[in-house]
Amino acid sequence: MSITTRGGDEGRTSLPGGERVSKADPRVECYGAIDELVSQIGFARSICEDAGVKRWLEEIQRDLFKIGESVSPSDSPGGVSPRLDPSMIEALDDHVRRVETAEGLLKDWALPGSLPSAAALDVARAVCRRTERLAVQLADSGLLPDRAVLAWLNRLSDVLWLFARLLEHRAGAPNALRRMEGGARP
Repeated sequence: MSITTRGGDEGRTSLPGGERVSKADPRVECYGAIDELVSQIGFARSICEDAGVKRWLEEIQRDLFKIGESVSPSDSPGGVSPRLDPSMIEALDDHVRRVETAEGLLKDWALPGSLPSAAALDVARAVCRRTERLAVQLADSGLLPDRAVLAWLNRLSDVLWLFARLLEHRAGAPNALRRMEGGARP
């Protein structure tokens, strides 16, 4: 068996269930963005030195595959896509609560780029926001099988932003967006 099927050489692909669509189909665009997000989080995880954040990022990557299944039309009988487990949103809420407790973490908006792993997470957050916009387009068109995906992606972008700030905070990396008079940071 080869990964090269030549089935997409003309710009078409098969959705789960066998329907052939353009590779520009909004469903393909959305789960392609999810694939990009999984990869970007993988890059961030590969350069992250914080064991706890690395473990959390791997869990999130695994959950993103479930999100991809929830976005794609199903190949199961009756075409029913799997539903997002509400505990997945709760897990992201737990990350938010846990990270927000770090003293001094939320003093200002952040200027990305002071730490490579945090900057990689900021790129992942931006990809997540784009993915969320694509999922909203699917929902608005009636093509999103599970609207809970919207809440999960929205929460994930918050978590990625917080993880980036946590890494910077723990490393003592300056990241404040605004400067005080005389160039001092808030």
